Amino acid sequence: MSLSIAIIPARGGSKRLPNKNVLPLSGKPLIVWTIEAALDSQLFDMVLVSTDSQVIADVSMSAGAAIPFLRPAELASDTATTNDVICHMVEWVETHYSPVTKVTLLQPTSPLRDVDNIKEAMALYDEKEASAVISVCEVDHPIQYCNRLSSDLSMNGFIPAIKNMRSQELEIYYRLNGAIYIFDRSFVGSLSDIYSDGSFAYIMDKDKSIDIDGELDFLLATLMFDKRNKM
Repeated sequence: MSLSIAIIPARGGSKRLPNKNVLPLSGKPLIVWTIEAALDSQLFDMVLVSTDSQVIADVSMSAGAAIPFLRPAELASDTATTNDVICHMVEWVETHYSPVTKVTLLQPTSPLRDVDNIKEAMALYDEKEASAVISVCEVDHPIQYCNRLSSDLSMNGFIPAIKNMRSQELEIYYRLNGAIYIFDRSFVGSLSDIYSDGSFAYIMDKDKSIDIDGELDFLLATLMFDKRNKM
């Protein structure tokens, strides 16, 4: 038996927004929104949280996620990468259960990503017979209006004339939103190779793409949940 697993990485330390993964958001700890969406999708053999925090572990277990261990210190530092965390969890699952064929990474800082988004991204993975599906959304402002600045702050040539047109006439650009990464087991250990042939974009609405990093993001997510609950 091969496994399709979801991994939710949730480090305890957060400098910009302390304890953000368990802060109450619209009546639930932040991480619970992601755990419940993963479980409700019924797409995964295991929904696992990787954390170094006993508080996050307790909250996650209460919400129904599996917490097989607390992360070792070397995976809880500022230098530890998502790639390291994924490798560690997949190795544990394969040692104690069965081979893993597919991994879905769900960041807990994307609470507005819902069960339908996860199902649609997985359906795209199957439809395309993809090696990876990665969620994106439109950029908030036209990238054609962006450029570097020189040290003297000159605006000379900042926007070439060919790009100086109405925003609705500009080509649409997309950005990673960090909400959903689905990928084949072969990428474990080499996540930097995920953006390659066989990888496809799952486009999400911008209002579901908030990635909570600081207090302003948290306040915006709260407003979006309030708006959703009133609809």
